[in-house]
This record gives sequence, structure tokens and C-alpha cells, in this order.
Amino acid sequence: MLVAAFALLAGLTGCSPPPEPADTAPTAPTTTAPEILTAATTPPPPQGPVPAQPVLAADPVQLADDLVADEQTLRNPSSPPQAVEAAARRQQAAYRAIGRHPEWDALTRPRVPPALLEIYDLNVDARRHLDAVLIGDAKDTLPAWRVEAPRPAGELLGYYREAEAASGVGWNYLAAVNLIETRLGSIAGTSTAGAQGPMQFLPSTFAAYGDGGDIHAPRDSILAAGRYLAANGFGTDPDHALFRYNNSDHYVQAVKNYAAILAADPGAFGGFYEWEVYYRTTAGDVLLPIGYAETTPIPVAEYLAAHPQ
Repeated sequence: MLVAAFALLAGLTGCSPPPEPADTAPTAPTTTAPEILTAATTPPPPQGPVPAQPVLAADPVQLADDLVADEQTLRNPSSPPQAVEAAARRQQAAYRAIGRHPEWDALTRPRVPPALLEIYDLNVDARRHLDAVLIGDAKDTLPAWRVEAPRPAGELLGYYREAEAASGVGWNYLAAVNLIETRLGSIAGTSTAGAQGPMQFLPSTFAAYGDGGDIHAPRDSILAAGRYLAANGFGTDPDHALFRYNNSDHYVQAVKNYAAILAADPGAFGGFYEWEVYYRTTAGDVLLPIGYAETTPIPVAEYLAAHPQ
């Protein structure tokens, strides 16, 4: 499973055919920290209509400095909501860009202060593992999805905690799976493997673990994911349980990385919550904003003509 990843899902059972790809890394920094933090200044919040993709610095060093500034904004409890949203969008795009360009590492990584280095490394590594799953999966059409705002962050966190208490599966792992699968429930649609809902279950698997709930309901789906992972030995072998969720070692590592970020800094969820849906296409990465709604696949060229990135 993978969104934003979602359509990459092989389905929760791990026994279905490879699903359609969705999540991908950025094409280049032009499409979206120093030791002394004050050397990096937070880019101003956007004025007027927000562009489809954040505009990032073309220079990797400046890109890294801007990323550090955005990470600081996301960790500042006084940051206004508009600034948090803008910083998170740039943060996501920056990690996607850096993830796709390992040759930049010698330039970008030294710009990150020690306090943020673990978070930086985990994000970049997660991005590269997700890209490894999706290599060669670019499409010339966009999916029959609906992209909508996820449920409120506090509500989702409550469901993760409830599932953790019931199953023993860490809330941070459930949040990481939800992030990768459907960008926290932003994507509504069915994968080519038939997986459905915020946590991407095959209906037959959900019937076994959903406890009579609704596959499309965030709470029911998250609780079912906790039961599924617990039944597959999460308590003693998390890697095995996650591999059963999606049969890819790269997927397993990406989930573990995002879970580690949340364990080290639960506040990082606020940034992840603002992340958006990207889709890999033959024309490059396309951002599908909230409000995107198609009932059948559409040619990417047709969409881009009306929605330039």
C-alpha cells in the first residue's frame, strides 16, 4: 500500500496482485539548516491563491536552509495555522526533492542542525524507500479518486490511541501506515487490487478484522489495522506484521521511519497532517488537491492543461 501512496497497495492481506502506484518523489527542487538556526529565515506565507505545488529553491543549499526554517516553524507552538500549513507543504516537497537527489546529500545534510538531524535522516530515508517501491510505475492517466480533507487531527490521534490500547500496536505505527496508505484518509477510492478505505483493506480481510464496522470509516479502519497487525505478530516481530500488511521491505522501512519520527516528536504529526497527495505520472509528479474528484481515470495531459502545476 502506498498513496500518496494508496494505490500502490497490495492490499492489507499481502496476498493480492500489485496495486496501482500513487505516491512518488518530486521531479526537481524547482517544483517545491545551518548550525545557527537564525541563519535560516522562514519563507513568508503565500499571498493570494496557493500554487498547486510549493515553489522551492533550485539551489540545494538554500533548499536545505529553507527546510530547516520550515521545521522550526512546525515546532513553534506560536506559529499561526496559515504558516504551519505553508511550512508543511514546503517540508513535504523538500523531502521529496532531496530524497530523489542523493547526490545533494553532501550539500544539504551539513546544513541541518544536530537537533533536527535524526528527523531529517528518517524523512529522507523514508522517501527513498517509498520511491524504491514505485520505480517504473509512472502513469499517463490520473486515478478515479476523490481527494478530501482528512478528519480533524485530534480525532485521528484519538483513534490511533484507542487502537493502541485495544491491540498493543503503537499509535505511531498506525499513524505512519495511515499516512502512507491514503495520506491520513485524504484519498477516497479503490485501488486496482480492490483495497478500500483509509487504511486500505481488501473487503474480505476487513470482514475478518473489522468487527462489523465500516471499511470507509476512519475509526473502524484504524481499529481493524491494529487487530490485523497484532494478529500477525506485531508484538514480537513488527517487521513481519508490517510486511504482511504490504509485501515490501521498502514499505516496512518507510513505516518504521515515520513511526520513529512520531515517537521522537509526537508534534511532527501536525506537519504530516498538512501533507498533500502527489501522483507519479509520465508528465512528472502531479499534486491532486483537496477537491480533486474523478469517477474514471483521465489523461494527465488533459488535467494539466486545466490545472497547471
